[in-house]
Amino acid sequence: MKRIIKKVAVLGSGVMGSRIACHFAGAGIPVLLLDMAAEGKDRNKIVNDALTAAAKSNPSPLYTPDIVKRITTGNFDDHLKDISTCDWVIEVVVERLDIKRQLFDKVEQFRKPGSLITSNTSGIPIHLMAEGRSEDFKKHFCGTHFFNPPRYLRLLEIIPTKETDIEVVHFLMEYGDLILGKTTVLCKDTPAFIANRIGVYSIMSIFSLVDKLGLTIDEVEALTGPIIGRPKSATFRTADVVGIDTLVKVANGVYDNCPDDEAKQIFKTPEWLNKITANNWLGDKTGQGFFKKVKTDKGSEILTLDLKSFEYKPRVKPKFASVEAAKPIEDLASRIRMLVAGKDKAGDFLKQFHYGLFSYISHRIPEISDELYRVDDAMKAGFGWEIGAFETWDLLGVAKTTEAVKAAGLSVAPWVEEMIAAGHPSFYKVENGKTLFYDITSKGYLPIPGGNAFIILKNYSDKIVWKNSSCKLYDIGDDVLALQWNTKMGTIGGDVLSGIQTSIEKAEKDFKGLVIANDGANFSAGANIGMIFMLAVEQEYDELDFAIRAFQNAMMRVRYSSIPVVLAPHGLALGGGCELSLHSDKICAAAETYTGLVELGVGVIPGGGGSKEFALRAADEMHSGEPENITLQNRFLTIATAKVATSAYEAFNLGMYRKGLDEVVINQDRRVAEAKRSVIDLYDGGYTMPVQRTDIKVLGRSALGALLAGIHAMEQGQYATEHDAKVARKLAYVMCGGDLSEPTLVSEQYLLNLEREAFLSLCGERKTLERLQSVIKTGKPIRN
Repeated sequence: MKRIIKKVAVLGSGVMGSRIACHFAGAGIPVLLLDMAAEGKDRNKIVNDALTAAAKSNPSPLYTPDIVKRITTGNFDDHLKDISTCDWVIEVVVERLDIKRQLFDKVEQFRKPGSLITSNTSGIPIHLMAEGRSEDFKKHFCGTHFFNPPRYLRLLEIIPTKETDIEVVHFLMEYGDLILGKTTVLCKDTPAFIANRIGVYSIMSIFSLVDKLGLTIDEVEALTGPIIGRPKSATFRTADVVGIDTLVKVANGVYDNCPDDEAKQIFKTPEWLNKITANNWLGDKTGQGFFKKVKTDKGSEILTLDLKSFEYKPRVKPKFASVEAAKPIEDLASRIRMLVAGKDKAGDFLKQFHYGLFSYISHRIPEISDELYRVDDAMKAGFGWEIGAFETWDLLGVAKTTEAVKAAGLSVAPWVEEMIAAGHPSFYKVENGKTLFYDITSKGYLPIPGGNAFIILKNYSDKIVWKNSSCKLYDIGDDVLALQWNTKMGTIGGDVLSGIQTSIEKAEKDFKGLVIANDGANFSAGANIGMIFMLAVEQEYDELDFAIRAFQNAMMRVRYSSIPVVLAPHGLALGGGCELSLHSDKICAAAETYTGLVELGVGVIPGGGGSKEFALRAADEMHSGEPENITLQNRFLTIATAKVATSAYEAFNLGMYRKGLDEVVINQDRRVAEAKRSVIDLYDGGYTMPVQRTDIKVLGRSALGALLAGIHAMEQGQYATEHDAKVARKLAYVMCGGDLSEPTLVSEQYLLNLEREAFLSLCGERKTLERLQSVIKTGKPIRN
């Protein structure tokens, strides 16, 4: 049957329920959000307060503020009958089986036959909730475990019972992927499912190593965060955010309900952890946990708990020789290999941690999943690991590491030994750009289901058409090329600009078009600030002028080529990364794309065509019957205040993306494939090279005067520093087309020249150099 979700009911408006409702609304689905009736006149007070708090929270669960209008609120007493209008009912009440069952009794009275009914639980067995329900209820009932916060953590675990209709399972897997943008992972109905089973094991095993190796919290945080491809919250900070009581609850659940788990003792909470929970030091929810924020004379300071004295002390930045040596290595796989091979305390810790992890995951197949790739998918999407556990085992060498695991006194599951003995050297391999995984049932490699919808650029390493020290150009099939670069934060320097020019040249000669994207954490944080700073400090203005021209020329080449150029940004797309987007033929952006022209923060104006492009778009947006400078003023303020779109949807509202042309891909794993499809569609639709514009209406003095007056007012009101105002005046001059006596039609090159001259002059300012230096040293500009 064809199933369409026109409306969703979310039962329970707590932290998870309200944010799940916001995520569905963000995907365009009307939501009915219900909770208990409040005493007094406003019976919806509980649910309304919860939704208001969610909408105001940071980071926001909403792609744009107006999305909340898609959510209707109500209470269980007066409005539960309204779930009869919904196609999917999601229960998100307190984690107690008796309360859930009581609610399901009432749900059965009102839900329409055939509608989906799911429970968002992190630990209660799904089959227990379905007991005693009607046949139709059981057929359409499933566990759907969203991770918090649902907008940002991409994992959705699907946990069917034996009675769940297979069509329901297939639908939820596909719907979660396509509509909700999730990595949907099919789980067995085992304690803690997949992600929490492995994730909590990892945390508890680290806790045991703290005692064994005498490590401090600060040392563990330094070793289990970004250095090994894990989130900044590392281990102890993650526990504080999630809630230490929640962590202990999951650990106790596994300890009590998994008698055959060979690592069961790892889940036994250490004495110091019991003391922390007894003290009610549960993390962020109680104001202190492993860390505590205190006010000082200088503002505030984060203190770390000493697990021996149980006193909070100033954080100590640990130094390990192996970590210091590994930090400069950009490639994560190479960095992990080096760290695990370390001969110091850090290397010893990472060896023991990984050996224990590898042993544990091997024994969980097929207990928690028949397919090993689901474990990696769950950990990457739910816990933010850049590389999955089996993938890490692969990169360290399966056979060699297996021997090391056994030498450390641990065991691996027999199927791993059989795999190695049969001559299969890895858990994954790539063929024709697609990832295959080792299947323990067939004892061979199978393609990951649905893999055709995803394009992972590194899988095309045997299809490299051209490369330089920063860039790789891949043939991704169907006469389409894809360019990616591997620089810190995706910064754009000379090598990348050369890569863009060369890629377009090769695409024009032999291919239908070009996709620009990457597999890293971010698309691009902008131009290479270090290079600009170096040239400016040394007053190499001819070199700087050449560099800016090269950037502008590359952007214009993206706009004016004989083939379509489609961008697939994600993560940060700032400064030069935003300018590149502005000049593309089309953008297929991940929903979680944060884009903006932020150059004023570092004391310059957008110099790679961004100022020009905003002036051009302002001119095109002028309507008869309204003041001509309104659209220009809005565009100017967007740059002058360094506004950043906090989602791809917001980028449309800020005029960075074009309505009716650019698109949002809610599942970022699909964006490269969507960009490739767009290239083919544009080419097959008869793509022709655009003609450079010479008809851009700039307003000259009439608009410049108004903008300068506004800048003066901002400076006088102390909303802008003196240098902010100086930079803003340069921007206003460029966007108005200079000091022209009347509105005039100008060319793109005319505006590019003004933009470049303004950028150059600002690079000679001492305060601009101070800002650039601050960004290089600390990652943040100073306000001077």
